[in-house]
Amino acid sequence: MIIDQYPGEEVNAGRIGLTIVIAGMVGSLICGVWLDRTKTYKQTTLAVYILTLVGMIVYAATLKQGKLWVVFITAGSLGFFMTGYLPLGFEFAAELTYPESEGTSSGLLNCSAQVFGIIFTICQGKIIDKFTTLAGNIFLCVFLLVGSIMTGLIKSDLRRQNANRLAKEEAEKRMLEQDYGATAQISSQPKTPPSQT
Repeated sequence: MIIDQYPGEEVNAGRIGLTIVIAGMVGSLICGVWLDRTKTYKQTTLAVYILTLVGMIVYAATLKQGKLWVVFITAGSLGFFMTGYLPLGFEFAAELTYPESEGTSSGLLNCSAQVFGIIFTICQGKIIDKFTTLAGNIFLCVFLLVGSIMTGLIKSDLRRQNANRLAKEEAEKRMLEQDYGATAQISSQPKTPPSQT
């Protein structure tokens, strides 16, 4: 896509790819920390998904502007949200599929991501070859929109959080009810009447 719009910029095309990767690493870290603190799984996942869609639209719109520094910024913001979505998706899936193993849900998601990645890459490549780079980016934007709608329709059933909360409440209840014997010994001792003088 970059070489098509900016001929002879092979080095900067690689740097833009690096920018996407580094911004994505930062996005993954920040999104993961945010999710740990807020526990707002669906809201955060949906917000980042929509921001990925917005980032893709802005990237597609600015690609033909002729200013490479703008492409660096838009590609970086796209990478931030696009890769930042990964830990959110894995954690949200673990919540929804509990008590199934987290490894199973993460493995299935990772596998499907690779399969869809291959399909979309091949399709977008054919669209770019036959039409334009913009048409290929619109193709991706359409599927990001579909994904955003599907994410919005997911019921926020946080099974793992509910199970952890119930287990914690049960443990606290048992701790309060547990008698270590000290109160029983004190209450079972006969009361001696005060000595009369």
